[in-house]
Amino acid sequence: MSNYIDGFMLPIPRKHLHEYKAVAEQVAEIWKEYGALAYFEYVGEDLKLEGTRSFAEVVDLQEDEVVVFGWALFSSKEVRDQANKQVPKDPRMGKLVGPLTDKSKLIFDASRMVYGGFQSLV
Repeated sequence: MSNYIDGFMLPIPRKHLHEYKAVAEQVAEIWKEYGALAYFEYVGEDLKLEGTRSFAEVVDLQEDEVVVFGWALFSSKEVRDQANKQVPKDPRMGKLVGPLTDKSKLIFDASRMVYGGFQSLV
C-alpha cells in the first residue's frame, strides 16, 4: 500500500462553521487539482471516550467551537510533498484562507491546528 494521507484537526467557532465550510469545499477542489485523490472534513459530534484524551482537549476546544477533523488522500508521499509545495503558492488559496485568518474575526487559528503526514499501515 503506497497511499499517503495528510491528517488534521482544528477548532472552528460554531457561528462561523458555514463560512468555513464554503471555503473548505473550494480548498478541497484545489488540493485535488494538485494530486489529492480525495479530500474529507468532518465535524466532531461524539468526542469523549472514558480513559482517553479527547480531540477537544488536544485543540483546547472552547464552548462556542466545534472540532473539524479531515484528511487528504494521495497516491504517494512524493505526490503529497509536491502538492504541499504547490498549493500554498496557488493565488486562490490566499484569497480563500486570508479572510479566515483575519485577526479581527479569527475563524481559523493555525496555532491550534494539529497536523501530520501518515503512511499506510493497514
